[in-house]
Amino acid sequence: MRVVGEIPHEVCKITLFAWNNRYLIKLEHGLLEQTYKVNQFDITSEADLYKIVDKSFIDDALNRFGEMDKTLQLALERV
Repeated sequence: MRVVGEIPHEVCKITLFAWNNRYLIKLEHGLLEQTYKVNQFDITSEADLYKIVDKSFIDDALNRFGEMDKTLQLALERV
């Protein structure tokens, strides 16, 4: 797996990888992470990854982190 780059963000860590004819967009926030796979043939260059990870993409991912955290906390309460 090769690191393509990082996108600076004040709330989460965003890392871009190349692996097995795919690009991975990995977002980390606390103990949670989200990974999105993009077929390398679906984009024209690695620069397109930075276009995909725009404000709207990040905002949606941050909202999803909130949902993920809530789901985990509810599950932990049932234990």
